[in-house]
Amino acid sequence: MLEDKLSTNIRVLIVDDHALVREALSERLQREPGITVVGTAGTADEAIEKANACNPNVILMDIDMPGLICFDAAKTIASLRPDAHIIFLSAFTHDGYIEQALEVEARGYLTKREPPDRVVEAIREVASGGAYFSNEVRSRIVVHPRGAKLDEDRRQSRASLLTQREVQIVQYIARGLSKKEIAATMHLAVKTVDRHCANLMTKLDIHDRVGLTRFAIREGLAGVDA
Repeated sequence: MLEDKLSTNIRVLIVDDHALVREALSERLQREPGITVVGTAGTADEAIEKANACNPNVILMDIDMPGLICFDAAKTIASLRPDAHIIFLSAFTHDGYIEQALEVEARGYLTKREPPDRVVEAIREVASGGAYFSNEVRSRIVVHPRGAKLDEDRRQSRASLLTQREVQIVQYIARGLSKKEIAATMHLAVKTVDRHCANLMTKLDIHDRVGLTRFAIREGLAGVDA
């Protein structure tokens, strides 16, 4: 089985907003037999372009990057390149991130604390049709025949009241984007963003941007620790 994995030509796209991370990962992976780094990207928007142009088998994607939210990019990539499987690689393991990764059917979620050999192992496993999660992530999910989901016992926060779209809008608000900028980024009408904002504020009983930003930080949705 290992020999089969080593003989497969796996095309990898690396997405991270830190150039040093991209270069270090690329250099390490290029030394592995059967793995070729076909491109790198510094933003989620660029990842969509590179995924369409480079036709990767596996995409290693950071979660906390400026611009388009990575989960939105993952959905777009899935529609353009359904054979490209995504592994999220992040310093953050908040339940909100794990849940969103599973909702976009990511094949893996690794913490940046994993040694390089684990990243290689994850790439090979996902390329061969499997899934790979860091132990810290695996302990929070439940795997069933239709896929994996966050353990229901963990869905106790107010964030679980929000739809995926509402969570994404909260994330953009926490980044300081205006409603007009959010609408442009998400390819929505401003009125649609207004409606989502009104709904999520009602659900959370929070009625200003400062409060929403604090909420996003507490829930681990803003890319920083509370």
